[in-house]
Amino acid sequence: MKKLFLGLAVTASMMTFAQETKTVNTDPIKKEKQPIRFGIKGGVNSSYFSEQKLSLDNQKIGFHAGVLVNIPLSQKFSLQPEVLYNQLGARSVISSTDVTTGATNVKTKSEYKTTMNYISVPLMIQMRPTERFYVEAGPEFSYYINGKNSGDSTISTTTGGITTTQSVSNSEDINKDNVNKFNLGLGLGLGYDITQNLGINARYINSLTDMRNQKPEGTEPLNHRAFQLGLNYKF
Repeated sequence: MKKLFLGLAVTASMMTFAQETKTVNTDPIKKEKQPIRFGIKGGVNSSYFSEQKLSLDNQKIGFHAGVLVNIPLSQKFSLQPEVLYNQLGARSVISSTDVTTGATNVKTKSEYKTTMNYISVPLMIQMRPTERFYVEAGPEFSYYINGKNSGDSTISTTTGGITTTQSVSNSEDINKDNVNKFNLGLGLGLGYDITQNLGINARYINSLTDMRNQKPEGTEPLNHRAFQLGLNYKF
Protein backbone atom coordinates (compact mmCIF):
# COMPACT_ATOMS: atom_id res chain seq x y z
CA MET A 1 0.00 0.00 0.00
CA LYS A 2 2.86 2.33 0.92
CA LYS A 3 4.46 1.62 -2.49
CA LEU A 4 1.17 2.49 -4.23
CA PHE A 5 0.91 5.88 -2.46
CA LEU A 6 4.58 6.58 -3.20
CA GLY A 7 4.06 5.88 -6.93
CA LEU A 8 1.03 8.14 -7.08
CA ALA A 9 2.97 10.95 -5.40
CA VAL A 10 5.84 10.69 -7.88
CA THR A 11 3.42 10.69 -10.83
CA ALA A 12 1.58 13.75 -9.53
CA SER A 13 4.87 15.62 -9.04
CA MET A 14 5.96 14.90 -12.65
CA MET A 15 2.60 16.13 -14.05
CA THR A 16 2.82 19.35 -12.03
CA PHE A 17 6.39 19.97 -13.29
CA ALA A 18 5.30 19.43 -16.91
CA GLN A 19 2.45 21.94 -16.57
CA GLU A 20 4.77 24.60 -15.11
CA THR A 21 7.37 24.19 -17.84
CA LYS A 22 7.63 27.49 -19.84
CA THR A 23 6.27 27.32 -23.37
CA VAL A 24 8.95 28.06 -26.01
CA ASN A 25 8.01 30.82 -28.48
CA THR A 26 8.20 29.33 -31.99
CA ASP A 27 7.42 32.58 -33.84
CA PRO A 28 10.00 33.45 -36.48
CA ILE A 29 12.56 36.07 -35.52
CA LYS A 30 11.71 39.44 -37.01
CA LYS A 31 14.26 41.09 -39.26
CA GLU A 32 15.98 44.07 -37.73
CA LYS A 33 16.07 47.49 -39.40
CA GLN A 34 19.19 47.94 -41.55
CA PRO A 35 21.90 50.43 -40.50
CA ILE A 36 22.55 53.81 -42.15
CA ARG A 37 24.82 53.37 -45.19
CA PHE A 38 26.87 55.83 -47.24
CA GLY A 39 27.71 55.38 -50.91
CA ILE A 40 28.64 56.80 -54.29
CA LYS A 41 26.74 56.75 -57.58
CA GLY A 42 27.12 57.77 -61.21
CA GLY A 43 25.68 57.18 -64.63
CA VAL A 44 24.26 58.52 -67.88
CA ASN A 45 21.60 61.22 -68.42
CA SER A 46 19.38 61.54 -71.49
CA SER A 47 17.61 64.91 -71.34
CA TYR A 48 15.42 67.23 -73.40
CA PHE A 49 13.19 70.29 -72.98
CA SER A 50 9.45 70.21 -72.27
CA GLU A 51 8.67 72.10 -75.51
CA GLN A 52 10.17 69.25 -77.56
CA LYS A 53 8.56 65.97 -78.55
CA LEU A 54 10.24 62.88 -77.14
CA SER A 55 12.51 61.43 -79.85
CA LEU A 56 16.08 60.31 -80.38
CA ASP A 57 16.81 63.50 -82.34
CA ASN A 58 16.39 65.76 -79.30
CA GLN A 59 18.06 63.67 -76.60
CA LYS A 60 21.12 65.34 -75.07
CA ILE A 61 23.51 62.78 -73.55
CA GLY A 62 25.17 63.85 -70.30
CA PHE A 63 26.10 62.33 -66.95
CA HIS A 64 25.52 62.50 -63.21
CA ALA A 65 27.88 61.62 -60.34
CA GLY A 66 27.93 62.14 -56.60
CA VAL A 67 27.36 60.74 -53.12
CA LEU A 68 24.38 59.33 -51.20
CA VAL A 69 23.29 58.25 -47.76
CA ASN A 70 20.58 55.62 -47.23
CA ILE A 71 18.63 56.03 -43.97
CA PRO A 72 16.25 53.12 -43.16
CA LEU A 73 12.96 54.24 -41.62
CA SER A 74 11.53 50.74 -41.23
CA GLN A 75 11.98 47.28 -42.72
CA LYS A 76 10.46 48.38 -46.05
CA PHE A 77 10.94 52.14 -46.22
CA SER A 78 14.07 54.30 -46.33
CA LEU A 79 15.07 57.90 -47.01
CA GLN A 80 17.91 58.52 -49.48
CA PRO A 81 19.34 62.06 -49.84
CA GLU A 82 21.91 62.53 -52.61
CA VAL A 83 24.25 65.29 -53.79
CA LEU A 84 24.98 65.09 -57.54
CA TYR A 85 26.78 66.93 -60.27
CA ASN A 86 24.01 66.78 -62.86
CA GLN A 87 24.35 67.58 -66.58
CA LEU A 88 21.07 68.42 -68.33
CA GLY A 89 20.05 70.17 -71.55
CA ALA A 90 18.68 69.32 -74.97
CA ARG A 91 19.63 68.65 -78.56
CA SER A 92 17.85 69.72 -81.74
CA VAL A 93 18.51 68.38 -85.23
CA ILE A 94 17.80 71.46 -87.33
CA SER A 95 18.21 69.74 -90.69
CA SER A 96 19.33 66.39 -92.07
CA THR A 97 19.52 65.46 -95.74
CA ASP A 98 20.81 62.52 -97.76
CA VAL A 99 20.97 63.14 -101.53
CA THR A 100 22.47 60.90 -104.22
CA THR A 101 23.23 62.31 -107.68
CA GLY A 102 24.79 59.82 -110.09
CA ALA A 103 27.77 58.27 -108.31
CA THR A 104 27.94 60.95 -105.61
CA ASN A 105 26.17 60.86 -102.26
CA VAL A 106 25.98 63.97 -100.09
CA LYS A 107 24.84 63.86 -96.46
CA THR A 108 24.32 67.05 -94.47
CA LYS A 109 23.40 67.44 -90.83
CA SER A 110 23.02 70.52 -88.67
CA GLU A 111 22.26 70.30 -84.96
CA TYR A 112 22.08 72.57 -81.95
CA LYS A 113 22.91 71.57 -78.36
CA THR A 114 22.30 73.18 -75.00
CA THR A 115 24.30 71.93 -72.02
CA MET A 116 23.32 73.06 -68.50
CA ASN A 117 25.24 71.95 -65.41
CA TYR A 118 23.60 71.77 -61.98
CA ILE A 119 24.32 70.69 -58.43
CA SER A 120 21.27 68.56 -57.61
CA VAL A 121 19.99 67.28 -54.28
CA PRO A 122 17.39 64.50 -54.75
CA LEU A 123 15.49 63.45 -51.63
CA MET A 124 14.04 60.03 -52.41
CA ILE A 125 11.66 57.89 -50.35
CA GLN A 126 12.29 54.23 -51.23
CA MET A 127 9.91 51.31 -50.70
CA ARG A 128 11.03 47.68 -50.99
CA PRO A 129 8.41 45.13 -52.06
CA THR A 130 11.24 42.56 -51.93
CA GLU A 131 14.64 42.45 -50.27
CA ARG A 132 16.56 43.52 -53.41
CA PHE A 133 14.04 45.48 -55.50
CA TYR A 134 12.77 48.97 -54.65
CA VAL A 135 10.70 51.81 -56.09
CA GLU A 136 11.34 55.46 -55.21
CA ALA A 137 9.85 58.93 -55.50
CA GLY A 138 10.61 62.39 -54.17
CA PRO A 139 11.65 65.99 -54.91
CA GLU A 140 14.92 67.11 -56.48
CA PHE A 141 16.38 70.55 -55.69
CA SER A 142 18.95 71.92 -58.16
CA TYR A 143 21.22 74.96 -58.42
CA TYR A 144 22.49 76.13 -61.82
CA ILE A 145 26.30 76.39 -62.22
CA ASN A 146 27.02 77.12 -65.87
CA GLY A 147 26.22 76.05 -69.43
CA LYS A 148 26.76 76.61 -73.11
CA ASN A 149 25.01 76.57 -76.46
CA SER A 150 26.79 74.95 -79.40
CA GLY A 151 26.06 74.30 -83.05
CA ASP A 152 27.56 71.74 -85.42
CA SER A 153 27.20 71.34 -89.18
CA THR A 154 28.61 68.35 -91.07
CA ILE A 155 28.75 67.68 -94.82
CA SER A 156 29.89 64.21 -95.94
CA THR A 157 30.49 63.60 -99.66
CA THR A 158 31.04 60.08 -101.00
CA THR A 159 32.25 59.45 -104.56
CA GLY A 160 33.68 56.16 -105.81
CA GLY A 161 33.89 54.76 -102.27
CA ILE A 162 35.91 57.74 -101.02
CA THR A 163 34.31 59.99 -98.37
CA THR A 164 35.33 63.52 -97.46
CA THR A 165 33.86 65.34 -94.48
CA GLN A 166 33.63 69.02 -93.69
CA SER A 167 32.60 70.22 -90.23
CA VAL A 168 31.84 73.64 -88.80
CA SER A 169 31.33 74.19 -85.06
CA ASN A 170 30.63 77.16 -82.81
CA SER A 171 29.74 77.60 -79.14
CA GLU A 172 28.96 80.30 -76.62
CA ASP A 173 28.45 80.42 -72.86
CA ILE A 174 24.92 80.84 -71.56
CA ASN A 175 24.31 84.17 -69.85
CA LYS A 176 23.63 83.30 -66.20
CA ASP A 177 21.36 86.32 -65.83
CA ASN A 178 18.90 84.65 -68.21
CA VAL A 179 18.69 81.42 -66.20
CA ASN A 180 16.61 80.67 -63.10
CA LYS A 181 19.30 79.58 -60.64
CA PHE A 182 17.03 77.33 -58.57
CA ASN A 183 15.12 74.42 -60.06
CA LEU A 184 12.59 72.11 -58.42
CA GLY A 185 11.88 68.72 -59.95
CA LEU A 186 10.04 65.51 -59.13
CA GLY A 187 11.78 62.15 -59.45
CA LEU A 188 10.30 58.67 -59.94
CA GLY A 189 12.44 55.56 -60.27
CA LEU A 190 13.25 51.98 -59.43
CA GLY A 191 16.34 50.03 -58.54
CA TYR A 192 17.80 46.60 -57.90
CA ASP A 193 20.61 45.54 -55.56
CA ILE A 194 22.85 43.20 -57.54
CA THR A 195 24.93 42.46 -54.42
CA GLN A 196 24.91 43.76 -50.86
CA ASN A 197 27.05 46.71 -52.02
CA LEU A 198 26.47 47.16 -55.77
CA GLY A 199 23.15 48.24 -57.29
CA ILE A 200 21.58 49.59 -60.48
CA ASN A 201 19.07 52.44 -60.63
CA ALA A 202 16.82 54.07 -63.25
CA ARG A 203 15.05 57.39 -62.64
CA TYR A 204 12.89 59.92 -64.51
CA ILE A 205 13.09 63.60 -63.51
CA ASN A 206 10.32 66.05 -64.39
CA SER A 207 11.25 69.68 -63.70
CA LEU A 208 8.48 71.86 -62.25
CA THR A 209 10.30 75.21 -62.50
CA ASP A 210 10.70 77.36 -65.63
CA MET A 211 14.46 77.40 -66.38
CA ARG A 212 14.25 80.97 -67.69
CA ASN A 213 14.72 83.84 -65.29
CA GLN A 214 11.89 85.74 -66.97
CA LYS A 215 9.19 83.85 -68.88
CA PRO A 216 7.92 85.78 -71.91
CA GLU A 217 4.24 86.58 -71.63
CA GLY A 218 1.99 84.14 -73.44
CA THR A 219 4.57 81.32 -73.59
CA GLU A 220 4.45 77.89 -72.00
CA PRO A 221 6.89 77.06 -69.16
CA LEU A 222 10.25 75.71 -70.32
CA ASN A 223 11.23 72.75 -68.15
CA HIS A 224 13.82 70.00 -68.04
CA ARG A 225 12.96 66.36 -68.68
CA ALA A 226 15.60 63.71 -67.99
CA PHE A 227 16.09 59.94 -67.86
CA GLN A 228 18.90 58.63 -65.66
CA LEU A 229 20.54 55.21 -65.62
CA GLY A 230 23.39 54.47 -63.25
CA LEU A 231 25.22 52.33 -60.75
CA ASN A 232 25.57 52.87 -57.02
CA TYR A 233 27.95 51.41 -54.47
CA LYS A 234 27.13 51.41 -50.74
CA PHE A 235 29.87 50.95 -48.14
